Amino acid sequence: MDIKQALWNRFEKYVQINTQAKSESTTVPSSEGQVRLAQTLQKEVQELGISNSLLDQGYLYFEIPSTSKKNIPSIGFLAHLDTAEDASGEKVKPKRHNNYSGGDIVISPEVILSPRHFPELNECKGQDLVTASGETLLGADNKAGIAIIMTLVELIQKNNWEHGPIKIAFTPDEEIGRGMDHFDVKKFGADVAYTIDGDLVGFIENETFNADEVVIKIEGKSVHPGSAKNKMANAGRIAADIISSWPETMMPESTEAYEGFIGFMNITGGIENASIRGIVRDHDLVKLKSMEELITSIVEEKKKKYPLAKIDLQFREQYRNMKEVIDQHPEVMQKLTQAMKSIGITPQIKPVRGGTDGSRLSFMGVPTPNIFTGGTNFHGRYEWVSLDGMQKSFETLVVLTKEWAKTNL
Repeated sequence: MDIKQALWNRFEKYVQINTQAKSESTTVPSSEGQVRLAQTLQKEVQELGISNSLLDQGYLYFEIPSTSKKNIPSIGFLAHLDTAEDASGEKVKPKRHNNYSGGDIVISPEVILSPRHFPELNECKGQDLVTASGETLLGADNKAGIAIIMTLVELIQKNNWEHGPIKIAFTPDEEIGRGMDHFDVKKFGADVAYTIDGDLVGFIENETFNADEVVIKIEGKSVHPGSAKNKMANAGRIAADIISSWPETMMPESTEAYEGFIGFMNITGGIENASIRGIVRDHDLVKLKSMEELITSIVEEKKKKYPLAKIDLQFREQYRNMKEVIDQHPEVMQKLTQAMKSIGITPQIKPVRGGTDGSRLSFMGVPTPNIFTGGTNFHGRYEWVSLDGMQKSFETLVVLTKEWAKTNL
C-alpha cells in the first residue's frame, strides 16, 4: 500500500467538496456540503467492510472492533468535516508541488508562498506540498485529518494487528464552535481520544484557549441627515466607535503565545441597525473574564454617550482550556509522545491559540489532545500541507494504536 499516494487520493477528493461552515445558519449541520462529505465517508467505510457506521445530524460514528483478548481501552480518533468562513471553500482546486526544492511557490500571480514570510517552508525541502489555486482556502483544516484517519482505517482493515476497540468520529461545525453541540459521547464510546487537526510535523497540543463568543447588537434611529441633530443615532458609527475603543494591544494581530485577545470577526450594519460578532480568547479563564468586564464597561460608556440608541451585549461560552482535564490523565500524552519518538519525531508540545473539538470533548469525559497533520496557514489562500507531513501523522497513529494495545484495564 503506497501510503502517500493513498493520502493524496483521499485528500484531493475531499477538498473538492465544499463544506464551509455558516455561523448565521440555524441548521445542524450549518451547511449541506458537510452532510455530503459525511455520506461520502460512510460509503468508503462500508466498502472497507465496516458495517456499524452511524450518520446522525452530520456526525459520522463507526468502530473497528478489538482484535485482542485483553481488556484494552477504547481509543478514539476525530477530525472535523467543515472548513472556515474566512475564505471561500467553493470549487477548491488542489495543486501538488512535488519534491519542493526551496524558494517561492507561485500559487497564483497574487498569492505567492515565500520562505521570507513563511520560514517553515525551509524545513520542507524535498517534500510534496499541496496548496489551493490562489482563489480559495485549501481545506487541509481539517480534510488532511480526515484523509489520515481514513487511510489508517484502510490499513487496519487490511493488516489485522493486535489492537483494542478503535472509535472514529467525523464532526460538523468545529470552525464555528459548535462541533460538540450535538455530539453523542455514548455513541462514540471512546475512553480516550485524539483530534487530528492541524499544525506542522511534531507539534502536539494539550492546551487550548478558553473561548467565548461576543455579540453586540445596536439599534439606531434614522432621521434625514439635514435635520438629524439631536435626533439621529447612527448604529454603524456607534459600532465603529465601540471597536475603535478596544485596546490595540489586545487584538489578535498584536498578540502571541499565551496573550489573550478579543477579535472582531464580523461587522455589519447601517444607520438603523448594526451588529458586531467577535471572539474572546485567553488560556487563563480569569484573564478572559477580565477582558469581558472591560468590553462590558466600554459598552456601558457608549450607552451613556448615545442615549438615543439601544445597545445589547451578549457573551456565549464556546469551549474551555482542555489542559485542566488532560493533566489528570498523563498516560494520554505519555503514549502519544512515546509513539512519536519511536518513529524519529521530536514532540513539540505547545498551547493552541485556538481550539479543537477536543477542548469540549475533554470536559465531556474523554481526554482528547491534538495531533499534527503537517500543514499551516489555515483559513486562507496561503494554506498548505505537506503530504510527507501527513504520512508522519499517519505513522504516529499506527504506532499509537499499538502503544494502547499494551495497556490492560
